[in-house]
Amino acid sequence: MFARRTNWQLTPNRLSQVLDARRQAGLPILDLTESNPTRCGFRYDDARILAALSDLRTFNYQPVPKGLPHAREHVAAYYRDRQGSTGIIDPEFVVLTTSTSEAYSFIFRLLCDPDDEVLVPSPSYPLFEFLGDVSDVKLVPYPLIYDHGWHIDLPSLKKALNDRTRAVVVVNPNNPTGSYVHDAERRALNEVCSSRHLAIIADEVFLDYSHIPSVPVSFAVNQTALTFVLSGISKISALPQMKLAWIAVGGPAELTGPALEKLEIIADTFLSMNTPIQLATSVLLEERRNIQPQLQQRIGANLKNLDQVLATRGPCQRLEIEGGWYAVLRVPAIKSDEELAVELLEREGVFVHPGHFYDFPSDGYLVLSLITPEKPFAEGIERILRTFS
Repeated sequence: MFARRTNWQLTPNRLSQVLDARRQAGLPILDLTESNPTRCGFRYDDARILAALSDLRTFNYQPVPKGLPHAREHVAAYYRDRQGSTGIIDPEFVVLTTSTSEAYSFIFRLLCDPDDEVLVPSPSYPLFEFLGDVSDVKLVPYPLIYDHGWHIDLPSLKKALNDRTRAVVVVNPNNPTGSYVHDAERRALNEVCSSRHLAIIADEVFLDYSHIPSVPVSFAVNQTALTFVLSGISKISALPQMKLAWIAVGGPAELTGPALEKLEIIADTFLSMNTPIQLATSVLLEERRNIQPQLQQRIGANLKNLDQVLATRGPCQRLEIEGGWYAVLRVPAIKSDEELAVELLEREGVFVHPGHFYDFPSDGYLVLSLITPEKPFAEGIERILRTFS
């Protein structure tokens, strides 16, 4: 009855079962995994956003496959604003999508035949597995290694390449490790991909949330290898419900031209973008100037609290992060990560993600959301450390 690509194990894991049981029993939960910004107490410019969604031009349907021109211009302006360059992105090289997941789907359809391979980082976000399955693409992990910060294991990446490889995914900064792709790594990736006719898919949804002094460079400036940059207002403006994302295409002209022509046909097949959101693009992107300082303040406060407590308590440590809104806590591997997460939830009422959710190479990792409201975050950290004291 159902396709093999949907043959997933859908039985809830033990942590999910314990979480559901606790909720049904009405027991308190300190949720240190909350990554939905609309549930974290931030202040949006409600009136301006709602006004932008009431544009009367909504009633005029213009089926433009790549997205309405003025909406794509606002996306290009976002990159010009953050990188300080007038020639960084041409709006004609932007394709609007409803989400980065849809953007991945478009690019996989563009680049891959069934069972072709795409390299993805590990640890990283578990959604990749499902995106690959529904597109009949085989995802092959390449490791990120931790040594005073996270680094791409380039020898292992090169070893994973074969004749079926079509692209390499980089997440800049990575979720959940918070590591940016460094300049030397970028140059090496460009050399490998251009010489082997591979594309780079750069997921940059957390690009703006930097914890380092220098401004991180977007792959939107990439010209050596065919490059697809993915982002959207889900993270940039903390508006996941508004469903506006994009693909920015870069690289050699002999490759970007055909890629855009084919992407336009793929987009035309679905025409998934809705008019009200496109008309509101300017306002939705401008909301980042209001919301990002609030998010950065919350992230900074939680990081400061976490580091202060770790400095005086217990055997745990926070791994270095450069960007994003997650922290990785290294804890004694006294049991599996899932067993530890279950114990924290049952005994302390603290919900965290075990590292194996993100394919960490061993036990002893917990992942925390830094946009959790400050008071429950601080209380949750105290309870976690109490477990190891």
